[in-house]
Amino acid sequence: MVIKKIIVPPIKSQGIKTKLVPWIMDVAKIAQPTGRWIEPFLGTGVVAFNSGFKQAILNDTNPHIINFYKSVQDGTITPALAKHYLEQANEQLSSAEENGYVYFREVRNRFNKEFAPLDLLFLSRAGFNGMMRFGGKGNWNIPFCKKPNRFAQSYTTKIVNQVAKVKAVINDNWTFTNKSFADIIPLATADDIIYCDPPYYGRYVDYYNGWKEQDEELLFTLLSETKAKFILSTWHHNDWRANDMIEKYWSKFNIITKDHFYHSGGNIENRRTIVEALVCNFELDTINGHNHGLKEKTKIEQLELQWTS
Repeated sequence: MVIKKIIVPPIKSQGIKTKLVPWIMDVAKIAQPTGRWIEPFLGTGVVAFNSGFKQAILNDTNPHIINFYKSVQDGTITPALAKHYLEQANEQLSSAEENGYVYFREVRNRFNKEFAPLDLLFLSRAGFNGMMRFGGKGNWNIPFCKKPNRFAQSYTTKIVNQVAKVKAVINDNWTFTNKSFADIIPLATADDIIYCDPPYYGRYVDYYNGWKEQDEELLFTLLSETKAKFILSTWHHNDWRANDMIEKYWSKFNIITKDHFYHSGGNIENRRTIVEALVCNFELDTINGHNHGLKEKTKIEQLELQWTS
């Protein structure tokens, strides 16, 4: 699980963990898992693609993301096909009326009928502020970034290289699923490690199908009961407020924190430094991360938690 250069996925969305991958994987290394890497909330896939695991269960409630990566896995999407698609898109976008918006709407409307994975790639890279949001019927509803030259040659090459790098790490022992996180976490064994990056309660709640406190509570219950090691990404606090879920649920486990700046998001509150938290059910003695006065919880406390749950 030694990380050299971070593999950046071709799909973009708000809250992507690219800069946090080394931190997350340093924590995962402490757990010393010998089984599978399990992600109930795959998102863009950036953590999974840098995990180095030969076997994985990768899940997301967003069927479009899962369809895209399954298409890369089975060869329906190749770097060459992505290159051809984006080059054609660049020609259409740069010459379209309304400064490119006419063609963007054409792709958006086509995607909302057919849900083609390459159209998702286009929309995720041409959407406003790198955001990803879908309506109640799974339709894309983020506006255009207003850049008719978005897919210039250098940018297209960058995306195609990302497709190639992702394709190189995805293997046949990786299973992509489109289910609820509640169906995935119970599949983990004592040899596995679970990495959870759910929508952040009170922040990114419009990613695909929302996130309520009932979801956070169910996630807490399932992770309290699992025999696997787990790592949960969440937010601790920002300049305005604290994450109430930390004290209500996650403070019963070990927590480390780190300052992080998010560039994406339409709301200015979501585009400033926040304190990220990693919550774990294993000891973190070798990680220097309690920079906000959080104390370790002993294994005895964790066992008591599991019994009471």
